[in-house]
Amino acid sequence: MDQKLVAVVDYGMGNLRSVSKAAEHMADARTKIVVTQDPQVIADADSVIFPGQGAAKACMQALTDTGMVEPVKQAAQEKPFLGICMGLQVLMSHSAENNGVDCLDIIKGDVTQFDLSGHPELKMPHMGWNQIHQTQDHPLWHAIPQDSRFYFVHSFYVSPEDKSTIIGETTHGQTFPSVLSAHNIFAIQAHPEKSAEHGLQLFKNFLEWDGH
Repeated sequence: MDQKLVAVVDYGMGNLRSVSKAAEHMADARTKIVVTQDPQVIADADSVIFPGQGAAKACMQALTDTGMVEPVKQAAQEKPFLGICMGLQVLMSHSAENNGVDCLDIIKGDVTQFDLSGHPELKMPHMGWNQIHQTQDHPLWHAIPQDSRFYFVHSFYVSPEDKSTIIGETTHGQTFPSVLSAHNIFAIQAHPEKSAEHGLQLFKNFLEWDGH
């Protein structure tokens, strides 16, 4: 039985244990989940999960320091790739955090801070359960009902140049892209590892996905 290797990118930030445990819980007997900072393991993996939380600048610095920038870029072009929270934002070209941070530039577009000036009742960061409205079909939406609730923690959101990459939207004062897909990439602003049964279903769908 051929083993499938799934690499969870470890750049020192994020809920790595929660993500790896959720993936392991939904994996079949031939799938091995490995948390790694090793560029070669990422290069050799069949699928890659890029989780995280925190700041874009620290994320990019950690990827650079560990030599993972190029393997992550390569993986995002060639194999099933799941980005979670910061793992979505860092795929973009540029983030407005820290007066501007250049990101991986895999999906053209920017990361912008929420403007809640017209919504004094809302708080920042956007934290807690909120709905994701599926705007396009995708294999990773399998068995996840429309407008299911996922758990969010973030103050910035992505704005891709190519709007056809948006496959899910969420409203917090404004409606923003909460899920992007580009070829073999599925990237979500919410935390499926904190999102109960729908989050686990998303991990199951990813582990079964061939990237097409």
